[in-house]
Amino acid sequence: MTTSNPANNLSNNAANANDSNDTLAHRAITSFKAYDIRGELGVNLDEDIAYRIGRAFAQILASQKSTSQGADTLQNSIVIGCDIRDSSETLKQAAIRGIIDAGVDVIDLGMTGTEEVYFATSYYQALGGIEVTASHNPINYNGLKLVREGSRPISADSGLADIQQLAEQGTFAKAAKVGQVAEQHDKTAYIDHLMRFIDTDKLVPLKIVINSGNGSAGPTVDLLEQRLQQRGAPIEMIKVHHNPDGSFPNGIPNPMILANRESTKQAVIENKADLGIAFDGDFDRCFLFDNKGEFVEGSYIVGMLAQAFLQKNAGAAIVYDPRVLYNTEAIIAEGDGQAVISKSGHSFIKQIMRESGAVYGGEMSAHHYFRDFFYCDSGMIPWLLTIELLSTTGKTLGQLVDERISAYPSSGEINFKLTQTSSDEIIDAIEAYFSTDNPDKNTLDGLSLDFGQWRFNIRASNTEPLIRLNIETKGDEALLAEKTAQIKQWLAEQGAQLA
Repeated sequence: MTTSNPANNLSNNAANANDSNDTLAHRAITSFKAYDIRGELGVNLDEDIAYRIGRAFAQILASQKSTSQGADTLQNSIVIGCDIRDSSETLKQAAIRGIIDAGVDVIDLGMTGTEEVYFATSYYQALGGIEVTASHNPINYNGLKLVREGSRPISADSGLADIQQLAEQGTFAKAAKVGQVAEQHDKTAYIDHLMRFIDTDKLVPLKIVINSGNGSAGPTVDLLEQRLQQRGAPIEMIKVHHNPDGSFPNGIPNPMILANRESTKQAVIENKADLGIAFDGDFDRCFLFDNKGEFVEGSYIVGMLAQAFLQKNAGAAIVYDPRVLYNTEAIIAEGDGQAVISKSGHSFIKQIMRESGAVYGGEMSAHHYFRDFFYCDSGMIPWLLTIELLSTTGKTLGQLVDERISAYPSSGEINFKLTQTSSDEIIDAIEAYFSTDNPDKNTLDGLSLDFGQWRFNIRASNTEPLIRLNIETKGDEALLAEKTAQIKQWLAEQGAQLA
Protein backbone atom coordinates (compact mmCIF):
# COMPACT_ATOMS: atom_id res chain seq x y z
CA MET A 1 0.00 0.00 0.00
CA THR A 2 1.43 3.35 -1.06
CA THR A 3 0.67 6.42 1.05
CA SER A 4 0.75 9.87 -0.52
CA ASN A 5 0.67 13.37 0.92
CA PRO A 6 -2.65 14.94 0.02
CA ALA A 7 -1.26 18.42 0.55
CA ASN A 8 1.11 17.83 -2.36
CA ASN A 9 -0.89 15.51 -4.60
CA LEU A 10 -4.25 17.18 -4.10
CA SER A 11 -3.27 20.81 -3.72
CA ASN A 12 -6.45 22.00 -5.42
CA ASN A 13 -8.55 20.06 -2.92
CA ALA A 14 -10.98 22.83 -2.01
CA ALA A 15 -9.21 23.38 1.30
CA ASN A 16 -10.86 26.77 1.20
CA ALA A 17 -14.20 24.98 1.31
CA ASN A 18 -15.85 27.81 3.21
CA ASP A 19 -15.25 30.19 0.26
CA SER A 20 -16.79 27.59 -2.05
CA ASN A 21 -19.74 27.20 0.30
CA ASP A 22 -20.47 30.93 0.21
CA THR A 23 -21.22 30.79 -3.50
CA LEU A 24 -22.50 27.24 -3.89
CA ALA A 25 -24.39 26.52 -0.67
CA HIS A 26 -27.89 25.11 -1.03
CA ARG A 27 -27.22 23.97 -4.58
CA ALA A 28 -29.81 21.29 -5.35
CA ILE A 29 -28.30 17.96 -6.35
CA THR A 30 -30.81 16.08 -8.48
CA SER A 31 -28.60 13.08 -9.23
CA PHE A 32 -29.61 11.25 -6.03
CA LYS A 33 -31.82 8.24 -6.79
CA ALA A 34 -33.52 5.60 -4.64
CA TYR A 35 -30.30 3.78 -3.77
CA ASP A 36 -27.43 5.41 -5.59
CA ILE A 37 -26.35 8.60 -7.35
CA ARG A 38 -26.62 8.79 -11.13
CA GLY A 39 -26.55 11.89 -13.32
CA GLU A 40 -25.73 13.48 -16.64
CA LEU A 41 -22.27 15.00 -16.79
CA GLY A 42 -22.32 18.78 -16.70
CA VAL A 43 -26.05 18.80 -15.98
CA ASN A 44 -26.55 17.30 -12.53
CA LEU A 45 -23.16 15.71 -11.89
CA ASP A 46 -19.76 17.38 -11.93
CA GLU A 47 -16.58 17.66 -9.87
CA ASP A 48 -18.09 20.09 -7.37
CA ILE A 49 -21.01 17.74 -6.73
CA ALA A 50 -18.65 14.77 -6.38
CA TYR A 51 -16.54 16.76 -3.90
CA ARG A 52 -19.61 17.68 -1.86
CA ILE A 53 -20.90 14.11 -1.85
CA GLY A 54 -17.50 12.77 -0.78
CA ARG A 55 -17.24 15.30 2.01
CA ALA A 56 -20.80 14.82 3.25
CA PHE A 57 -20.45 11.04 3.11
CA ALA A 58 -17.21 11.09 5.10
CA GLN A 59 -18.47 13.59 7.68
CA ILE A 60 -21.65 11.64 8.35
CA LEU A 61 -19.93 8.25 8.56
CA ALA A 62 -17.18 9.59 10.81
CA SER A 63 -19.74 11.16 13.14
CA GLN A 64 -21.65 7.86 13.34
CA LYS A 65 -18.58 5.68 13.90
CA SER A 66 -19.16 5.19 17.64
CA THR A 67 -22.63 3.76 17.00
CA SER A 68 -21.65 1.64 14.00
CA GLN A 69 -21.58 -2.15 14.17
CA GLY A 70 -18.11 -3.29 15.28
CA ALA A 71 -17.11 0.34 15.85
CA ASP A 72 -14.06 -0.64 17.91
CA THR A 73 -12.46 -2.30 14.87
CA LEU A 74 -13.40 0.29 12.23
CA GLN A 75 -10.61 2.30 10.65
CA ASN A 76 -10.94 6.03 9.98
CA SER A 77 -10.93 5.43 6.25
CA ILE A 78 -13.12 5.14 3.18
CA VAL A 79 -12.26 2.93 0.21
CA ILE A 80 -12.92 4.24 -3.28
CA GLY A 81 -12.64 2.89 -6.80
CA CYS A 82 -13.94 3.78 -10.24
CA ASP A 83 -14.89 2.18 -13.52
CA ILE A 84 -13.20 2.80 -16.86
CA ARG A 85 -15.36 5.72 -18.09
CA ASP A 86 -13.35 8.70 -19.21
CA SER A 87 -14.99 10.90 -16.54
CA SER A 88 -14.65 8.45 -13.65
CA GLU A 89 -11.08 9.15 -12.53
CA THR A 90 -11.73 12.91 -12.40
CA LEU A 91 -14.91 12.45 -10.36
CA LYS A 92 -13.12 9.98 -8.09
CA GLN A 93 -10.35 12.48 -7.37
CA ALA A 94 -12.95 15.16 -6.58
CA ALA A 95 -14.68 12.80 -4.13
CA ILE A 96 -11.29 11.99 -2.57
CA ARG A 97 -10.67 15.70 -2.00
CA GLY A 98 -13.99 15.90 -0.19
CA ILE A 99 -13.25 12.87 1.97
CA ILE A 100 -9.82 14.00 3.13
CA ASP A 101 -11.09 17.54 3.77
CA ALA A 102 -13.52 15.89 6.20
CA GLY A 103 -10.50 14.48 8.05
CA VAL A 104 -11.03 10.89 6.86
CA ASP A 105 -8.34 8.78 5.19
CA VAL A 106 -8.79 7.25 1.74
CA ILE A 107 -7.81 3.86 0.34
CA ASP A 108 -7.74 4.37 -3.43
CA LEU A 109 -8.33 1.04 -5.21
CA GLY A 110 -7.78 2.44 -8.70
CA MET A 111 -9.91 1.09 -11.54
CA THR A 112 -12.36 -1.44 -10.11
CA GLY A 113 -15.73 -3.08 -10.40
CA THR A 114 -18.36 -2.25 -7.81
CA GLU A 115 -17.98 -5.59 -6.05
CA GLU A 116 -14.30 -4.83 -5.40
CA VAL A 117 -15.39 -1.81 -3.36
CA TYR A 118 -17.87 -4.01 -1.48
CA PHE A 119 -15.10 -6.48 -0.72
CA ALA A 120 -12.53 -3.85 0.28
CA THR A 121 -14.93 -2.01 2.57
CA SER A 122 -15.24 -5.09 4.76
CA TYR A 123 -11.71 -6.40 4.23
CA TYR A 124 -10.09 -3.12 5.33
CA GLN A 125 -12.75 -2.54 8.03
CA ALA A 126 -13.43 0.87 6.55
CA LEU A 127 -16.15 3.34 7.48
CA GLY A 128 -17.59 2.93 4.00
CA GLY A 129 -16.89 2.68 0.32
CA ILE A 130 -17.58 4.49 -2.96
CA GLU A 131 -17.58 3.20 -6.52
CA VAL A 132 -17.69 5.87 -9.22
CA THR A 133 -19.69 4.29 -12.04
CA ALA A 134 -22.70 4.70 -14.27
CA SER A 135 -22.78 0.96 -14.98
CA HIS A 136 -24.77 0.51 -18.21
CA ASN A 137 -25.99 4.09 -18.67
CA PRO A 138 -25.07 6.21 -21.74
CA ILE A 139 -21.53 7.53 -22.04
CA ASN A 140 -22.50 11.07 -20.96
CA TYR A 141 -23.63 9.78 -17.54
CA ASN A 142 -21.81 8.80 -14.39
CA GLY A 143 -22.59 8.23 -10.73
CA LEU A 144 -21.55 7.02 -7.31
CA LYS A 145 -22.53 3.88 -5.42
CA LEU A 146 -22.11 4.12 -1.66
CA VAL A 147 -21.88 1.57 1.14
CA ARG A 148 -21.27 1.97 4.83
CA GLU A 149 -19.34 -0.22 7.30
CA GLY A 150 -19.56 -3.95 6.70
CA SER A 151 -20.48 -3.24 3.05
CA ARG A 152 -24.02 -2.38 4.14
CA PRO A 153 -26.14 -0.53 1.61
CA ILE A 154 -27.19 3.09 1.88
CA SER A 155 -30.53 4.00 0.39
CA ALA A 156 -32.89 6.97 0.44
CA ASP A 157 -34.41 5.84 3.73
CA SER A 158 -31.18 4.70 5.40
CA GLY A 159 -28.82 7.66 5.12
CA LEU A 160 -28.68 8.68 1.47
CA ALA A 161 -31.15 11.52 2.06
CA ASP A 162 -28.99 12.83 4.91
CA ILE A 163 -25.92 12.81 2.66
CA GLN A 164 -27.85 14.66 -0.04
CA GLN A 165 -29.08 17.28 2.42
CA LEU A 166 -25.60 17.97 3.82
CA ALA A 167 -24.04 18.01 0.34
CA GLU A 168 -26.64 20.54 -0.82
CA GLN A 169 -26.35 22.80 2.23
CA GLY A 170 -22.55 22.72 2.24
CA THR A 171 -22.41 23.35 6.00
CA PHE A 172 -19.41 21.11 6.53
CA ALA A 173 -17.63 20.79 9.86
CA LYS A 174 -14.00 21.88 9.92
CA ALA A 175 -11.76 18.84 10.36
CA ALA A 176 -8.85 18.87 12.82
CA LYS A 177 -6.55 17.61 10.06
CA VAL A 178 -6.64 16.59 6.44
CA GLY A 179 -6.89 12.88 5.77
CA GLN A 180 -4.22 10.81 4.04
CA VAL A 181 -4.53 8.96 0.72
CA ALA A 182 -3.10 5.46 0.25
CA GLU A 183 -3.15 3.60 -3.05
CA GLN A 184 -3.99 -0.09 -2.88
CA HIS A 185 -4.29 -1.76 -6.28
CA ASP A 186 -3.39 -5.31 -5.22
CA LYS A 187 -6.39 -7.58 -5.90
CA THR A 188 -4.92 -10.74 -4.35
CA ALA A 189 -7.20 -10.88 -1.29
CA TYR A 190 -10.28 -10.23 -3.43
CA ILE A 191 -9.35 -12.99 -5.90
CA ASP A 192 -8.63 -15.35 -2.98
CA HIS A 193 -12.13 -14.70 -1.67
CA LEU A 194 -13.81 -15.35 -5.03
CA MET A 195 -11.98 -18.64 -5.47
CA ARG A 196 -13.38 -19.96 -2.19
CA PHE A 197 -16.79 -20.30 -3.81
CA ILE A 198 -15.80 -23.24 -6.01
CA ASP A 199 -13.88 -26.50 -5.82
CA THR A 200 -11.46 -26.33 -8.73
CA ASP A 201 -10.68 -30.05 -8.40
CA LYS A 202 -14.18 -30.75 -9.69
CA LEU A 203 -13.82 -28.73 -12.89
CA VAL A 204 -13.80 -30.58 -16.22
CA PRO A 205 -12.53 -29.25 -19.56
CA LEU A 206 -14.72 -26.33 -20.62
CA LYS A 207 -14.39 -23.64 -23.24
CA ILE A 208 -15.99 -20.36 -22.21
CA VAL A 209 -16.50 -17.01 -23.93
CA ILE A 210 -16.18 -13.95 -21.72
CA ASN A 211 -17.32 -10.57 -23.06
CA SER A 212 -16.18 -7.72 -20.80
CA GLY A 213 -17.74 -5.08 -23.08
CA ASN A 214 -14.57 -2.95 -22.82
CA GLY A 215 -15.68 -2.24 -19.25
CA SER A 216 -13.84 -2.82 -15.99
CA ALA A 217 -14.10 -6.63 -15.87
CA GLY A 218 -11.06 -7.52 -18.00
CA PRO A 219 -8.30 -7.27 -15.37
CA THR A 220 -10.30 -9.32 -12.87
CA VAL A 221 -11.06 -11.98 -15.49
CA ASP A 222 -7.34 -12.18 -16.27
CA LEU A 223 -6.49 -12.71 -12.60
CA LEU A 224 -9.13 -15.42 -12.23
CA GLU A 225 -7.84 -17.10 -15.37
CA GLN A 226 -4.32 -17.11 -13.90
CA ARG A 227 -5.57 -18.58 -10.65
CA LEU A 228 -7.54 -21.31 -12.46
CA GLN A 229 -4.45 -22.17 -14.50
CA GLN A 230 -2.29 -22.30 -11.37
CA ARG A 231 -4.69 -24.84 -9.89
CA GLY A 232 -4.66 -26.92 -13.06
CA ALA A 233 -8.29 -26.23 -13.92
CA PRO A 234 -8.91 -27.16 -17.60
CA ILE A 235 -10.79 -23.97 -18.48
CA GLU A 236 -10.13 -22.30 -21.84
CA MET A 237 -11.20 -18.66 -22.18
CA ILE A 238 -12.09 -16.80 -25.36
CA LYS A 239 -12.10 -13.08 -24.55
CA VAL A 240 -14.31 -10.62 -26.43
CA HIS A 241 -14.12 -6.80 -26.17
CA HIS A 242 -11.73 -7.52 -23.35
CA ASN A 243 -9.55 -4.44 -22.94
CA PRO A 244 -10.96 -1.66 -20.73
CA ASP A 245 -11.73 1.38 -22.89
CA GLY A 246 -13.75 4.31 -21.56
CA SER A 247 -14.78 5.34 -25.07
CA PHE A 248 -16.69 2.03 -25.38
CA PRO A 249 -15.76 1.38 -29.03
CA ASN A 250 -18.14 -1.57 -29.20
CA GLY A 251 -21.06 0.19 -27.53
CA ILE A 252 -22.11 0.73 -23.93
CA PRO A 253 -21.63 -2.55 -22.03
CA ASN A 254 -25.26 -3.44 -21.44
CA PRO A 255 -26.21 -7.02 -22.36
CA MET A 256 -29.87 -6.22 -21.67
CA ILE A 257 -29.86 -4.49 -25.08
CA LEU A 258 -30.62 -7.17 -27.68
CA ALA A 259 -28.08 -5.87 -30.20
CA ASN A 260 -25.32 -6.06 -27.60
CA ARG A 261 -25.80 -9.80 -27.20
CA GLU A 262 -24.76 -10.62 -30.75
CA SER A 263 -21.00 -10.47 -30.19
CA THR A 264 -21.21 -12.95 -27.32
CA LYS A 265 -23.61 -15.22 -29.21
CA GLN A 266 -21.44 -15.29 -32.33
CA ALA A 267 -18.28 -15.97 -30.33
CA VAL A 268 -19.94 -18.92 -28.60
CA ILE A 269 -21.11 -20.37 -31.92
CA GLU A 270 -17.88 -19.77 -33.83
CA ASN A 271 -15.70 -21.22 -31.09
CA LYS A 272 -18.11 -24.05 -30.20
CA ALA A 273 -17.94 -22.89 -26.61
CA ASP A 274 -19.72 -24.49 -23.66
CA LEU A 275 -20.80 -21.20 -22.11
CA GLY A 276 -20.99 -17.47 -22.80
CA ILE A 277 -20.60 -14.79 -20.14
CA ALA A 278 -21.14 -11.04 -20.50
CA PHE A 279 -20.86 -8.15 -18.06
CA ASP A 280 -22.07 -4.60 -17.72
CA GLY A 281 -19.61 -1.75 -17.18
CA ASP A 282 -18.91 -2.23 -13.47
CA PHE A 283 -19.49 -6.02 -13.66
CA ASP A 284 -21.91 -6.22 -10.77
CA ARG A 285 -24.22 -8.12 -13.13
CA CYS A 286 -23.47 -11.39 -14.91
CA PHE A 287 -25.34 -12.53 -18.04
CA LEU A 288 -25.14 -16.11 -19.31
CA PHE A 289 -25.49 -17.71 -22.74
CA ASP A 290 -25.85 -21.44 -23.39
CA ASN A 291 -23.68 -23.51 -25.74
CA LYS A 292 -25.91 -22.51 -28.68
CA GLY A 293 -25.31 -18.85 -28.00
CA GLU A 294 -28.83 -18.35 -26.64
CA PHE A 295 -29.27 -15.75 -23.90
CA VAL A 296 -30.74 -17.19 -20.69
CA GLU A 297 -33.17 -14.89 -18.88
CA GLY A 298 -31.97 -13.92 -15.41
CA SER A 299 -34.90 -15.39 -13.50
CA TYR A 300 -33.94 -18.91 -14.61
CA ILE A 301 -30.36 -18.33 -13.46
CA VAL A 302 -31.77 -17.32 -10.07
CA GLY A 303 -33.61 -20.64 -9.93
CA MET A 304 -30.54 -22.59 -11.02
CA LEU A 305 -28.29 -21.00 -8.40
CA ALA A 306 -30.99 -21.34 -5.72
CA GLN A 307 -31.15 -25.07 -6.44
CA ALA A 308 -27.36 -25.36 -6.26
CA PHE A 309 -27.20 -23.60 -2.90
CA LEU A 310 -30.08 -25.65 -1.45
CA GLN A 311 -28.26 -28.86 -2.38
CA LYS A 312 -25.36 -27.71 -0.21
CA ASN A 313 -27.39 -25.85 2.44
CA ALA A 314 -30.50 -27.87 3.28
CA GLY A 315 -33.43 -25.73 4.43
CA ALA A 316 -31.65 -22.46 3.71
CA ALA A 317 -33.46 -19.22 3.01
CA ILE A 318 -33.42 -17.89 -0.56
CA VAL A 319 -34.39 -14.30 -1.35
CA TYR A 320 -35.91 -13.30 -4.70
CA ASP A 321 -37.83 -10.38 -6.18
CA PRO A 322 -41.50 -10.39 -7.28
CA ARG A 323 -41.09 -9.61 -10.98
CA VAL A 324 -40.82 -13.26 -12.09
CA LEU A 325 -41.21 -15.89 -9.40
CA TYR A 326 -43.07 -19.06 -10.44
CA ASN A 327 -39.93 -21.05 -11.26
CA THR A 328 -37.91 -19.80 -8.29
CA GLU A 329 -40.67 -20.54 -5.80
CA ALA A 330 -41.16 -24.03 -7.24
CA ILE A 331 -37.43 -24.80 -6.98
CA ILE A 332 -37.26 -23.53 -3.39
CA ALA A 333 -40.28 -25.69 -2.48
CA GLU A 334 -38.74 -28.76 -4.17
CA GLY A 335 -35.51 -28.18 -2.24
CA ASP A 336 -37.30 -27.66 1.11
CA GLY A 337 -35.87 -24.18 1.32
CA GLN A 338 -37.36 -21.04 2.83
CA ALA A 339 -38.81 -18.69 0.21
CA VAL A 340 -38.31 -15.04 1.16
CA ILE A 341 -39.64 -12.39 -1.22
CA SER A 342 -38.19 -8.88 -1.34
CA LYS A 343 -38.77 -5.66 -3.18
CA SER A 344 -36.44 -5.26 -6.17
CA GLY A 345 -33.26 -3.26 -5.68
CA HIS A 346 -29.96 -4.07 -4.04
CA SER A 347 -30.56 -2.21 -0.76
CA PHE A 348 -33.84 -4.05 -0.20
CA ILE A 349 -32.50 -7.49 -1.16
CA LYS A 350 -29.44 -7.11 1.06
CA GLN A 351 -31.47 -6.02 4.06
CA ILE A 352 -33.92 -8.91 3.70
CA MET A 353 -31.03 -11.36 3.28
CA ARG A 354 -29.41 -10.13 6.48
CA GLU A 355 -32.70 -10.35 8.38
CA SER A 356 -33.41 -13.89 7.16
CA GLY A 357 -29.82 -15.13 7.08
CA ALA A 358 -30.34 -16.17 3.46
CA VAL A 359 -27.46 -17.97 1.78
CA TYR A 360 -28.31 -16.53 -1.64
CA GLY A 361 -30.49 -13.88 -3.20
CA GLY A 362 -31.20 -13.19 -6.84
CA GLU A 363 -32.94 -10.72 -9.09
CA MET A 364 -34.07 -11.37 -12.64
CA SER A 365 -32.03 -8.29 -13.64
CA ALA A 366 -28.88 -10.46 -13.26
CA HIS A 367 -27.92 -9.24 -9.80
CA HIS A 368 -26.86 -12.13 -7.59
CA TYR A 369 -26.18 -11.76 -3.85
CA PHE A 370 -24.22 -14.05 -1.55
CA ARG A 371 -24.19 -14.38 2.23
CA ASP A 372 -20.48 -15.24 2.08
CA PHE A 373 -19.74 -12.12 0.05
CA PHE A 374 -20.95 -9.77 2.79
CA TYR A 375 -24.53 -10.18 1.51
CA CYS A 376 -23.45 -8.21 -1.56
CA ASP A 377 -23.90 -8.74 -5.28
CA SER A 378 -21.13 -10.08 -7.48
CA GLY A 379 -20.84 -10.57 -11.21
CA MET A 380 -17.87 -12.92 -10.92
CA ILE A 381 -19.23 -15.49 -8.46
CA PRO A 382 -22.20 -16.57 -10.66
CA TRP A 383 -20.10 -17.71 -13.61
CA LEU A 384 -17.63 -19.47 -11.33
CA LEU A 385 -20.53 -21.36 -9.74
CA THR A 386 -21.92 -22.12 -13.19
CA ILE A 387 -18.74 -23.73 -14.50
CA GLU A 388 -18.69 -25.85 -11.34
CA LEU A 389 -22.34 -26.84 -11.97
CA LEU A 390 -21.62 -27.76 -15.60
CA SER A 391 -18.70 -29.85 -14.39
CA THR A 392 -20.44 -31.69 -11.55
CA THR A 393 -23.72 -32.36 -13.40
CA GLY A 394 -22.26 -33.16 -16.80
CA LYS A 395 -25.04 -31.05 -18.29
CA THR A 396 -25.00 -28.02 -20.54
CA LEU A 397 -26.49 -24.77 -19.33
CA GLY A 398 -29.36 -25.34 -21.74
CA GLN A 399 -30.06 -28.74 -20.21
CA LEU A 400 -30.02 -27.19 -16.74
CA VAL A 401 -32.61 -24.52 -17.57
CA ASP A 402 -34.63 -25.59 -20.63
CA GLU A 403 -36.98 -27.82 -18.67
CA ARG A 404 -37.63 -24.97 -16.23
CA ILE A 405 -38.24 -22.53 -19.08
CA SER A 406 -40.87 -24.89 -20.53
CA ALA A 407 -42.49 -25.38 -17.13
CA TYR A 408 -42.66 -21.65 -16.39
CA PRO A 409 -42.31 -19.59 -19.59
CA SER A 410 -41.94 -15.82 -19.19
CA SER A 411 -41.98 -12.78 -21.44
CA GLY A 412 -38.69 -11.31 -20.29
CA GLU A 413 -38.73 -7.72 -19.11
CA ILE A 414 -40.52 -5.37 -21.52
CA ASN A 415 -39.83 -1.66 -21.04
CA PHE A 416 -42.13 1.23 -21.96
CA LYS A 417 -41.75 4.99 -22.03
CA LEU A 418 -44.77 6.92 -20.77
CA THR A 419 -45.77 9.97 -22.79
CA GLN A 420 -49.27 10.82 -21.60
CA THR A 421 -49.72 9.42 -18.10
CA SER A 422 -47.65 8.80 -14.97
CA SER A 423 -46.56 5.37 -13.80
CA ASP A 424 -48.96 5.59 -10.84
CA GLU A 425 -51.86 6.34 -13.18
CA ILE A 426 -50.93 3.42 -15.44
CA ILE A 427 -50.69 1.01 -12.49
CA ASP A 428 -54.05 2.13 -11.10
CA ALA A 429 -55.67 1.84 -14.53
CA ILE A 430 -54.37 -1.65 -15.29
CA GLU A 431 -55.54 -2.87 -11.89
CA ALA A 432 -59.00 -1.57 -12.68
CA TYR A 433 -58.86 -3.13 -16.17
CA PHE A 434 -58.32 -6.62 -14.73
CA SER A 435 -60.43 -6.20 -11.58
CA THR A 436 -63.35 -8.29 -12.84
CA ASP A 437 -61.06 -11.34 -13.04
CA ASN A 438 -60.49 -11.16 -9.25
CA PRO A 439 -56.74 -11.82 -9.30
CA ASP A 440 -54.57 -12.13 -6.21
CA LYS A 441 -52.93 -8.74 -5.72
CA ASN A 442 -49.54 -7.81 -4.32
CA THR A 443 -48.11 -4.29 -4.15
CA LEU A 444 -44.71 -5.07 -2.61
CA ASP A 445 -43.01 -3.78 -5.75
CA GLY A 446 -45.25 -2.03 -8.24
CA LEU A 447 -48.33 -4.14 -8.95
CA SER A 448 -48.43 -7.94 -9.21
CA LEU A 449 -51.65 -9.65 -10.26
CA ASP A 450 -51.88 -13.46 -10.18
CA PHE A 451 -54.69 -15.20 -12.05
CA GLY A 452 -53.76 -18.77 -11.12
CA GLN A 453 -52.30 -19.95 -14.41
CA TRP A 454 -50.58 -16.69 -15.24
CA ARG A 455 -49.43 -13.49 -13.58
CA PHE A 456 -47.77 -10.20 -14.33
CA ASN A 457 -45.80 -7.54 -12.52
CA ILE A 458 -45.67 -3.92 -13.63
CA ARG A 459 -43.49 -1.36 -11.90
CA ALA A 460 -41.75 1.95 -12.39
CA SER A 461 -37.97 1.78 -12.78
CA ASN A 462 -35.95 3.12 -9.84
CA THR A 463 -33.17 4.36 -12.10
CA GLU A 464 -34.70 5.27 -15.48
CA PRO A 465 -37.90 7.01 -16.74
CA LEU A 466 -39.48 3.70 -17.71
CA ILE A 467 -42.22 1.33 -16.67
CA ARG A 468 -41.29 -2.36 -16.71
CA LEU A 469 -43.58 -5.30 -17.45
CA ASN A 470 -43.02 -9.02 -16.81
CA ILE A 471 -45.52 -11.77 -17.59
CA GLU A 472 -45.27 -15.50 -16.84
CA THR A 473 -47.45 -18.60 -17.03
CA LYS A 474 -47.49 -22.13 -15.70
CA GLY A 475 -46.43 -24.17 -18.70
CA ASP A 476 -48.60 -22.39 -21.28
CA GLU A 477 -46.71 -20.69 -24.12
CA ALA A 478 -49.93 -19.86 -25.99
CA LEU A 479 -51.41 -18.15 -22.94
CA LEU A 480 -48.15 -16.23 -22.48
CA ALA A 481 -48.26 -14.97 -26.07
CA GLU A 482 -51.94 -14.04 -25.74
CA LYS A 483 -51.57 -12.10 -22.50
CA THR A 484 -48.35 -10.39 -23.62
CA ALA A 485 -50.06 -9.14 -26.77
CA GLN A 486 -53.14 -8.06 -24.79
CA ILE A 487 -51.23 -6.00 -22.23
CA LYS A 488 -48.87 -4.48 -24.79
CA GLN A 489 -51.87 -3.36 -26.84
CA TRP A 490 -53.58 -1.94 -23.77
CA LEU A 491 -50.42 -0.01 -22.78
CA ALA A 492 -50.10 1.35 -26.32
CA GLU A 493 -53.67 2.65 -26.05
CA GLN A 494 -52.63 4.49 -22.87
CA GLY A 495 -49.81 6.19 -24.76
CA ALA A 496 -46.97 3.92 -23.56
CA GLN A 497 -44.26 3.35 -26.14
CA LEU A 498 -41.94 0.37 -26.33
CA ALA A 499 -38.49 1.50 -25.13
